[in-house]
Amino acid sequence: MSRIHPLAIVDPAARLADDVEVGPWSYIGADVEIGAGTQVASHVVIKGPTTIGRGNRIFQFASVGEECQDKKYKGEPTQLVIGDNNIIREGCTLHRGTVQDQGITRIGSNNLLMAYVHVAHDCVVGDNIIMANNATIAGHVHVGDGAILGGYTTVHQFCHIGSFAMSAANTAVFKDIPAFVMVGGNPASAHGMNFEGMRRRGYSAELISALRRAYKVVYRQGLTTSEAMAQLAEAAEQFPEVALYCASINESTRGITR
Repeated sequence: MSRIHPLAIVDPAARLADDVEVGPWSYIGADVEIGAGTQVASHVVIKGPTTIGRGNRIFQFASVGEECQDKKYKGEPTQLVIGDNNIIREGCTLHRGTVQDQGITRIGSNNLLMAYVHVAHDCVVGDNIIMANNATIAGHVHVGDGAILGGYTTVHQFCHIGSFAMSAANTAVFKDIPAFVMVGGNPASAHGMNFEGMRRRGYSAELISALRRAYKVVYRQGLTTSEAMAQLAEAAEQFPEVALYCASINESTRGITR
């Protein structure tokens, strides 16, 4: 049976797997579905429509699936969808989407959202991401797999953070960040690539060298984007990671952080 503390409030319409744990003084509303092995601590509020996968840990005072902070929101039944094996620490606020976008805020799997992280409406957060304390992403932001946002990072609405990108603490992001690129400052500026992270992931010296060259072509040679992409076409065919870097630049709609 579900291990629900007698002081928790769980709406009869909520759907919890048999082994879900819910601590005292937590509230789980209707239209909430929680998968097997998920642990909900005390003083957590989860509202729906929200779907939470397997093996997640949600710490005290988190607010999950609340109405978004968008003046256009008029009570539509939008959603929050969370994957598996995420750690959602104290005071996180994760909001549902809006009908002006896809109506869904999505958070993937194996992510660490540290204390007081905010994920706004219609965001798409990938897998294996770290958002450090008080990192905040505004509405419609997309964060690629493996990205790291330092503490107190703020990301402007509609920005895209490329896979394996990294921001320093107290960074203010107003433009897109290409894959693998490190940024810092207010406003953010590019400071190379996360080569140490590449080595930890087991990237070969040849691949790291190719990404280093790709960064220099875009950021150091004074080329237009189309000129830089033409120079990198051969490397993009050889290395999927260079192709990922190039795609994150080609698909940018707000311009890239420089």
